[in-house]
Amino acid sequence: MKVYGIPNCDTVKKARAWLEAHGIAYEFHDYKKHGVDAALMQKWLAKLDWGTLVNRQGQTWRKLSQEEKAAIKDNISALKLMIEKPSVIKRPAIEYHGKLILGFDPTEYELTFGE
Repeated sequence: MKVYGIPNCDTVKKARAWLEAHGIAYEFHDYKKHGVDAALMQKWLAKLDWGTLVNRQGQTWRKLSQEEKAAIKDNISALKLMIEKPSVIKRPAIEYHGKLILGFDPTEYELTFGE
């Protein structure tokens, strides 16, 4: 299992704490330190549409100009944005047995990762 996110994000902290409390091992990929590459983002975009992957409620999105926001209208434009500003990707993103799980929901985690 690989968890992607930013260590100081509250949602990532909750998700990691839940995984650790349940003894679930994972590898953590820090967007700030390691960024993301186009191949990974294309793989994710094949599973989920850009509107699901891009966090339009977060600070990174809100700091974009209206012109920048308006330019994000398809997978290609979202791909470029996610590579340039990985903080705009919903967090955490968890790759688990071929699935991509976004955010933190204890009920979903229990159903997906439960003992």
